[in-house]
Amino acid sequence: MISKKKALEILNSGIEFFDIIKEYNIKKPRYVTYSKNVFIPVTNACRNRCKYCFFRSDKPYILDERYVINLFKIARRYDCKEALFTFGERGDLASTDIRMKLKEWGFDDIIEYVYHLAEKALEYDLLPHINAGVLTYDEMKYLKEVSASMGLMLEIASKRLCNKGEVHEHSPTKHPKYRLQVLINAGKLRIPFTTGLLIGIGETNEEIVNSLFLIRAIHKRYKNIQEVIIQNFKPKRGTPMENAREPSIFKMLKVTFVARLILEDIPIQIPPNLNPAWELFINFGANDLGGISPVTIDYINPESPWPRIEDLYERLKEQGIILRERLPIYDEYIKKGWYSERVGKVLRKYINTYS
Repeated sequence: MISKKKALEILNSGIEFFDIIKEYNIKKPRYVTYSKNVFIPVTNACRNRCKYCFFRSDKPYILDERYVINLFKIARRYDCKEALFTFGERGDLASTDIRMKLKEWGFDDIIEYVYHLAEKALEYDLLPHINAGVLTYDEMKYLKEVSASMGLMLEIASKRLCNKGEVHEHSPTKHPKYRLQVLINAGKLRIPFTTGLLIGIGETNEEIVNSLFLIRAIHKRYKNIQEVIIQNFKPKRGTPMENAREPSIFKMLKVTFVARLILEDIPIQIPPNLNPAWELFINFGANDLGGISPVTIDYINPESPWPRIEDLYERLKEQGIILRERLPIYDEYIKKGWYSERVGKVLRKYINTYS
């Protein structure tokens, strides 16, 4: 296993990085995977105010059930298997309007509403993957009944970035102790879990390395991290960080390489809509392209359209790599039976083809 000292040396390296990588045997994968999904941005109300976020709004919406079900119907026509539920963290606590709307619809809170929508997704043979922010153990246990998998970006395990003037100054649940506890609780509950780093928001190389080792430690204990996203920050107009520089491709290649060495066999995802030269990352340890939707845009990064799946296939074929569709729950966790009976009823319709 690579040491923290060596990992930091790699991240701090310049052009000599390309000599350093010769010391390690990173094999090109035979397959690169992706999940065909429909993106459900339930609400853009959020109790956090991250300085780089474009999605959160002081005039929030919440999608009603009819709209979401219509998306499910379209998704099935496009043969999507995953319903990706992403929304601002506990928007019902952040917005009186959202609380009133939920009450009008007969729900006590946003968690209960998302549970209901996930039930509906299962009725349309879509497997829910829920990104709900920081949740309690009991909330995660509740949502597991209707989730094939769940996720939460660790972003960066840095208390410093929560200080005055930093990106998470007004985002209390971005403190690493809360986010790491979610990863631990997912392990205790046997929930297949996606996490990741957001690079370019003011973190140091030491914080990147420390964050990766924390993810590794949790996975070593619980074996529940099914993939880790290495995501590059993209500046958004109208945010306090609109003039900030996004990380270079060189920096992202180094982080991807170090992540592969630290995380060993955990799949590493690179979002292809945020990286035009995404296939470069395959040579440095990435082996998954995440969710790609033929139905909806990336509501978190609306300026970055999804690439065509056919184009991804052709660009990988040039490298002798096969693009393979996967489900939102990885094969390992299907074999372990880390899903509820309600999810299993849908999963078994796909299991012979995708596992």
